[in-house]
Amino acid sequence: MISDDDVLALIPAAFDKTSLALPGRFSGKVRDGYPLGDGRRLLVTTDRLSAFDRVLACVPFKGQVLNQLSAWWFEHTRDIVANHMLSVPDPNAMLVEEAEPFLVEVIVRGYITGVTTTALWYRYALGEREIYGYRFPEGLHKNEALPEAIITPTTKAGPGQHDERLTCAEVTSKGILDAATWEQIQSAALAVFRRGQEVAAQNGLILVDTKYEFGRAADGRVLLIDEVHTPDSSRFWKRDSYAARLSQGSEPEIFDKEFVRMEYSRRGYRGEGIPPVLPPEVWAQASQLYVSIFEFLTGQAFAPGAYPVEPRLEENLRKAGLIG
Repeated sequence: MISDDDVLALIPAAFDKTSLALPGRFSGKVRDGYPLGDGRRLLVTTDRLSAFDRVLACVPFKGQVLNQLSAWWFEHTRDIVANHMLSVPDPNAMLVEEAEPFLVEVIVRGYITGVTTTALWYRYALGEREIYGYRFPEGLHKNEALPEAIITPTTKAGPGQHDERLTCAEVTSKGILDAATWEQIQSAALAVFRRGQEVAAQNGLILVDTKYEFGRAADGRVLLIDEVHTPDSSRFWKRDSYAARLSQGSEPEIFDKEFVRMEYSRRGYRGEGIPPVLPPEVWAQASQLYVSIFEFLTGQAFAPGAYPVEPRLEENLRKAGLIG
């Protein structure tokens, strides 16, 4: 187990960016990508933590958790749908098959929850019963399970743009995907979500909702890409206290990145203007949270990689023949 003191000492050395001797670097909010020119791409997951559509901090071990947890899920869902993972040459890096991302994000929801204007519960509490193209029954309560998991897709916006809500029918009617491909993606997404809920339940968690991304390989196959069931892409609750809290009208115990948003909320920040500076202890807690989620879901002890990350990364990539 990593101590809080150990994490605090690593905060100044958190992995914020890559500077590999490879051309064509592309930086997202969390990952840096390098096309290798042979149908493969190197993805490096940094410790950058984003919320409110901006990078807020770098959290030690966060990148390693996201990379290794996604790798674990890719391996454990390969029987459901093919994915882009080829190998994991470093705790923070993944070698993947190139795929053209589809311009739709697949949000799967298993519970009616949320307080933002786009959240299911927010719309339902206003009296709406037709939401995201679905008809919801009367009598639902906040944070309870839906009769069945549903897909609420959004557009995949470019830099500086915001995702737009879609109904499942609009994905094809607007020409984003053809009907056969969209049917395949929906079927795969719901099956992967069911697998995620089963694994989470076996390990004391509830997988509430999640985001998936898919793409098309050069040979035409549909691939699951990006990340799977991480605390960045998914919402988790603690299972053992859920029923009691639901009956009391209390909020479930969260076990994901929402912890960070709540810390900002306690300081009156909702995403507008300059965010307040959080104390290092909060980021140490966030690091421990990410590690705990990895261990809960995989049943494996987390083996922390050495810091600073870049020298270790370069050495491992050299051993794998990915850099000179």
